[in-house]
Amino acid sequence: MCSMPNESTILHADLDSFFASVEQRDDPRLQGKPVIVGGSVVLAASYEAKAFGVRSAMGGGEARRLCPRAIVVPPRFEAYTEASRAVFDVFHDTTPLVEGISIDEAFLDVGGLRRVSGPPEVIAERLRAAVKERVRLPITVGVARTKYLAKVASRQGKPDGLLVVPPTPEGERAFLHPLPVEAIWGVGPVTSAKLHGRGFHTVGEVALLRPDALVALLGKWAGHHIHDLTNLRDPRRVVGKRRGSIGSQSAFRWSRRSWDDVDRTAVAIVDRVTRRMRGADRVGRTVVLRLRFDDFTRATRSHTLAEATAHTATILATARALLAEARPLLERDGLTCLGLSVANLDDGRAVQLALPFGRGSSGALDQALDDVRERFGSKAIGRAVMLGRRDHAAMPMLPD
Repeated sequence: MCSMPNESTILHADLDSFFASVEQRDDPRLQGKPVIVGGSVVLAASYEAKAFGVRSAMGGGEARRLCPRAIVVPPRFEAYTEASRAVFDVFHDTTPLVEGISIDEAFLDVGGLRRVSGPPEVIAERLRAAVKERVRLPITVGVARTKYLAKVASRQGKPDGLLVVPPTPEGERAFLHPLPVEAIWGVGPVTSAKLHGRGFHTVGEVALLRPDALVALLGKWAGHHIHDLTNLRDPRRVVGKRRGSIGSQSAFRWSRRSWDDVDRTAVAIVDRVTRRMRGADRVGRTVVLRLRFDDFTRATRSHTLAEATAHTATILATARALLAEARPLLERDGLTCLGLSVANLDDGRAVQLALPFGRGSSGALDQALDDVRERFGSKAIGRAVMLGRRDHAAMPMLPD
């Protein structure tokens, strides 16, 4: 069996009341109000609605009886997909080892990043700040030595919190064992009822049971599974997956921005995306621009290059051309979100080496800038157009 790390290096990041939070973000009139997403069935509820007992999967009629003043809005799945994509971009900016669980949560492994990014709790706090700044959504992060404990920690840390489980058996037991049996991953209403019926109410009480007793009560798989988790055994590692595209976006706090503001935002996004591409040894051919306007409508523009690249100047020129094409829409409808991604990815080594002039010199410059940022932090060097820009300072291209 693999030995446990002596540091909490697994993060479980979970967006808070995701669908409802997106609705409150996009419509300021909903902020601070009880919001229910869905009609006949509650798909999501804001924390203001949850305070009245409203929960996901509850019937709409029951939810409205519990909270008569709730504002019910229809779901906008395209908006949730867009927000999820932006949050996962932040995850991938943080570490290459990201394992998505659903549209609004993921595990991240930050082991080995201490020298370049700091201790795990600092990385987690920086991740939360980046999601809040770039996507304007609240997120809770749990940090622990195992996936199970990290997930429990994020649940206990909600809403909009950070909870680090001490990386020792004593500290882990002190955190986990006083919790109710419902905190055990995989224990639903049926299993919890069986445990309560036998007089077991806390995780610690279940942990004292022999494996054969749990098997007799819950069945072979569930019995062994719950015995392992309650006794701090969870060998599962974070399994990363290579992405089909690499991108990033910025959500704006106000819709009417000058063209220079829009261009500066595009520069920051392209810098961030291309640095991630080079860090992952990936190149791409298709540049995709995504825009969201003040009335919630969206537009997408794309261009496929003659050959794959990760050169900042090439991708920035393409992005600017796509922006210029969409400029009449921006000036007419107001821009609330700007996103850019590079698709049709390939391994960097699959591209023929460039001669040491022209675009090749741009690649050398990119590498020099990457080296400076890797050694001294992402804010150590930047473009002159970004000087004095608050949003640039608050949107690191990679963790410091």
